[in-house]
Amino acid sequence: MDIDHVIRDAGAKVEARTGRNLFAALTIGIGLGVVFIFSLIFDKQWFILFLGVFVGFGTWELATISRTAKRHVPRIPVLISALAMLPATYYFGYLGQVLTLAAGIIFAIVWHVVQRWLSRSDITDRDVLMSAFTLAYVPFLASFAVLMTARDGGEWWTLGTMIIIASVDTGAFATGVLFGKTPMAPKISPKKTWEGFVGSAIFALLAGYFVATLAVHIDWWWGVLLGVIILGVATVGDLIESLIKRDLGTKDASQLIPGHGGFLDRLDSVLPSMFAASVFAILFS
Repeated sequence: MDIDHVIRDAGAKVEARTGRNLFAALTIGIGLGVVFIFSLIFDKQWFILFLGVFVGFGTWELATISRTAKRHVPRIPVLISALAMLPATYYFGYLGQVLTLAAGIIFAIVWHVVQRWLSRSDITDRDVLMSAFTLAYVPFLASFAVLMTARDGGEWWTLGTMIIIASVDTGAFATGVLFGKTPMAPKISPKKTWEGFVGSAIFALLAGYFVATLAVHIDWWWGVLLGVIILGVATVGDLIESLIKRDLGTKDASQLIPGHGGFLDRLDSVLPSMFAASVFAILFS
């Protein structure tokens, strides 16, 4: 049998099961991974720019899919605030992070008030709360990656965290496609299975061990613990984002990244994991 035919057949089976184009997903995923590593190792400020692209598009996507009959999120003020939060965090630390979040929420409220006044309509609690949630969920959680990276040697912690996250996703995907039968949360994410979770757990523990011993140079058991933490946080983060999209009536945040969906879809497990890893790095590095 022709090898090309085997590859196409395997790709078609994976796409039928997962709803994703395997070739496109792998090609773009590898490309993004190379750019991520290069920006992180070459110059931390380039990493902030790289992260800013994801945060900007992710924030815009969440604001866009949140504009329903029940709520309205102003995209321009939340986008400006989101992009300002990353450099503010890099140069001014926690103070810049918190002040930018607070200023962004105030900016969004003022924008709401002016916009509603001009259109002669009422501002609702749902509008304000969803705007604040958009800023807290995407740029604020992402800014913890900036905090971690800005520390001395922090780039290795950020790289190690992404390796563990990628291992969790890869383990879940591979074992889920091959052996997945038992749905984990069928009403939230029908394709996620317990068999896939077991595979992601094995991959996460192994990745944590190697990250600890080869990248961040801590005792191996701390690396295994970090793997367990990232496993739990990334899995919950994935389910939370699926729940948000289900509540907003959409499958993907957009189709900007072939084989992956939108930028927000690639941040689902990354955002809470960066927060958890940042706290872990402060405590145990």
